[in-house]
Amino acid sequence: MSQSTAYPGRPRTPAPGAAAPELVIARFRRHGRRLVWSAIVLIAVAGATGYLSGNLVSPWEDWMLWVAAAALILLLVVMPYLRWLSHTYTVTTRRVIERAGLLQRRRVDIPHARGYTISERRGPIQRIWGSGTLTLANGVDEPVRLIDVPSVRLVHETLSDQVEVSQILAHRDSHSVPVIASDD
Repeated sequence: MSQSTAYPGRPRTPAPGAAAPELVIARFRRHGRRLVWSAIVLIAVAGATGYLSGNLVSPWEDWMLWVAAAALILLLVVMPYLRWLSHTYTVTTRRVIERAGLLQRRRVDIPHARGYTISERRGPIQRIWGSGTLTLANGVDEPVRLIDVPSVRLVHETLSDQVEVSQILAHRDSHSVPVIASDD
């Protein structure tokens, strides 16, 4: 059972006192433009390896070329991709979750019901790509920075809506009339 809303497109709110399930609204990573240099390195190393294979001067052998190419690809392509892949942001109906780390995982949560301020910073390159950095600060804990968020305006608006809805629901539930069971 849920209550209707006057605004189309807004989620229906749960009935007072009913448990609201936590739903995932968005899950995203940093903007993918950081991987452009890795793609350029991959193309250059593949081209150079293909060209030089079989054409090396006498003290060098082909296996040395292939080992050097594999090391460059591992360090400059695979590692940045895995770092990018391991850093995620999740926005749910209750909180914002940041997860990061390849070997040692780090997780930071900030609940919407506590309320927080959202500040947005966009550099010139970020404006071109439609990305930006959001800082969420609640005044108590250390601020959470969502770095290089794609579609930053949409994420900012979504976070503002979630804080508002969560605070309204928390206020409503704290002031709701208790239901007294009758002994019939």
